[in-house]
Amino acid sequence: MERHLKKSKVQFSVLMCSLGHNYMVTQTITPYIKEYKCSNCGREVTNDLDGKLQILTEKYRVVNKCLNSFFRRKYRRVKITV
Repeated sequence: MERHLKKSKVQFSVLMCSLGHNYMVTQTITPYIKEYKCSNCGREVTNDLDGKLQILTEKYRVVNKCLNSFFRRKYRRVKITV
């Protein structure tokens, strides 16, 4: 019975995501670049340089981490709050 409920939950989330993902912001890298996660299926995406959503691969994780570090150091030095 429990296995049947898990399977139906998975099928429901797949159905919901086939209509469109429900992305929630998980991390703000800069005011323009954010990381998102779908609350239904758990898919993670991020903005690329063109503003389009891309699947969050290890390459994009490293780039976002470096960009976030650079951005925080820059604005800490300038004393501007974002």
